Amino acid sequence: MDLWIKSLHVISVIAWMAGLLYLPRLLVYHCDAKVGSDQSETFKVMERRLMKAIATPSMIATWVFGIWTATLYNTWADPWFMIKLTCVIVLSGIHFALVGYVKAFAEDRNSKSPRFFRIINEVPAVLMVVIVIMVVVKPF
Repeated sequence: MDLWIKSLHVISVIAWMAGLLYLPRLLVYHCDAKVGSDQSETFKVMERRLMKAIATPSMIATWVFGIWTATLYNTWADPWFMIKLTCVIVLSGIHFALVGYVKAFAEDRNSKSPRFFRIINEVPAVLMVVIVIMVVVKPF
């Protein structure tokens, strides 16, 4: 059973990361679309569906199966786990910020530049690298 829970955790992390890496890229392209254009309206649908159907459910599943796995393996006090958990909390903050940006685009009130979203796009990737190293190598 433990390996099933761990597997579900890894699957949900992969889905969540796909959303966190793809959504800012969509927002970069959306910045260049004229407000009210067919392209802008298409981006709105894509962003909403990605967030509501993939990113948010997989974030919730990541947390549920991650807490379950940490409890099963009693990793709560391990230093590597604390670093991983901190990174996951930051990823969750980025997720909620992206929810706000998607809402701003949906209401045609985006104030951010494509460059801003290009930079935001790199943060989840860097955090993912740290998380993988903490989980696999356990350097601390």
